[in-house]
Amino acid sequence: MTTSLAATYNVIDIDTHIIEPPDLWTTRMSKKWGDLVPHVKTDPKSGAVRWRMGDLKLPTVGSMAHAGWKEFPPGHPPTLEEADPGTWKADMRLERMDEYGIQSAVLYPNLLGFYCETFMKTPDRELGIECVRAYNDFLAEWCAVAPDRLIPVAFLPFWDIDATIAEAKRAAKIGHRGVILSSDFAAINLPELFDPYWDPLYAVVQDLGLSVNFHAAFADKTTEDSRRIQRMVVTNKAAYVKGSTMMFMNNAKSMCDIILYGVCEKFPKINFVSVESGASWLPFLMEMVDWQWKNSGAAKANPTWQLPSDYFRRQWYGSFWFEKALLKESIRNYPDNFMFETDYPHPTSLSPGPASYARNPKVVIEESLAGLPEDMIRKVLHDNAARIYGIKTPTLRKAA
Repeated sequence: MTTSLAATYNVIDIDTHIIEPPDLWTTRMSKKWGDLVPHVKTDPKSGAVRWRMGDLKLPTVGSMAHAGWKEFPPGHPPTLEEADPGTWKADMRLERMDEYGIQSAVLYPNLLGFYCETFMKTPDRELGIECVRAYNDFLAEWCAVAPDRLIPVAFLPFWDIDATIAEAKRAAKIGHRGVILSSDFAAINLPELFDPYWDPLYAVVQDLGLSVNFHAAFADKTTEDSRRIQRMVVTNKAAYVKGSTMMFMNNAKSMCDIILYGVCEKFPKINFVSVESGASWLPFLMEMVDWQWKNSGAAKANPTWQLPSDYFRRQWYGSFWFEKALLKESIRNYPDNFMFETDYPHPTSLSPGPASYARNPKVVIEESLAGLPEDMIRKVLHDNAARIYGIKTPTLRKAA
């Protein structure tokens, strides 16, 4: 009997999310901020538990906890007690990972990531910065339950460059394996990724050996735009499909910005990761930018530079979860640059349930990768991610 791939390899899932528990900020932040600290209140009409910051209403606590839920998205659990406990409890997350055949998982935020503009525009800038620090402390503590299984990456208060650099250094000391940046800072009125403004941060990240992670839709829209889109997708399934599909392509911009404007040339040791964006389109993007690089005369204008695809091979990584049609050929072209993810517990994740098209990740891994050379499979499922995030588990599972 052939052993499954998930039973053979210590699979690393490079994109999962933690649903922030209601007391995350209230138990860690100064009381001087009063109800401006992120907290939850029950809506008397719907019964849903909603995040609040002062008078500002934010999403419900279960808005991203779709794993196993009974309604199609954007339907979601109104309270965390009704959600899969693996979405917010560390011990239950480990159980879910075992069920899915996952050894280690990299963790991203929800409220802080998708609504960062709210934290940017707090009445006192220090309040937003303290919110970020509290979240990073919480995540480091949460992951300490199983340090080589639960892998934290830090959010940054990137609206303040000095605080951002300080937080990157602090986060590395408490165990974070990378930092998160936005794919489109211009949308929130900050300098573009390639602007020299960010060079001090890149230098620190490179010295610390941290990865730089671009998660789809993190800080790429204003809060007002986000609310408008949310209102639309509630009543229009086609709008939901379009919005989620186009969101996955956002990281093409950050990739081009980092490669074509010289960030990789200046900082050759940083690992950049495109998260929750799929991967089969990456070979096309690299073929296209190489062709245009030569066809436009950029190669002659920058004679000491490598081709864009060379920088990609050296420093960029993508991840897949549900792709099939072009995946294997893409991996054959870039075996050192692809990784696996589940996106648990989001609506598009590999989280089976009554209102999900997904199947167990163990099944998806088998269908997606079976037939590829063994060295490629081990890179995609374990070795690439282990190198980037400093994960110490061996590639192969121990025999039962």
